[in-house]
Amino acid sequence: MTAASGIEGAIQMLEGRWKLVILFHLFGGKTLRFSDLERAIPDVSQKMLSQQLRQLEQDGIVTRIVHAQVPPKVEYHLTDWGESLCPALDELLTWAESRPPLKREGEPSKA
Repeated sequence: MTAASGIEGAIQMLEGRWKLVILFHLFGGKTLRFSDLERAIPDVSQKMLSQQLRQLEQDGIVTRIVHAQVPPKVEYHLTDWGESLCPALDELLTWAESRPPLKREGEPSKA
């Protein structure tokens, strides 16, 4: 397996508009109900949140816990493997924050 195909597989597990946001809300050993995640991410639809959580669960990143009660209570938390992603995403965030200012169109280069 090449590094390129390895990174492609990793990105496929994390691609999706809301997956990284969901992960950041669950980092630190938090267990959140579906409704807690809905409130924490107000721009996501129920359908999309459900889809993204299902995919994260299928990839072994998130665990879904269903409590047998009425109304149904469903909670989510990161697996140990999912939690181990936190340092890598922190590094990615640090990298993004260190981005140099972009050159504006028509602006002379500073060399």
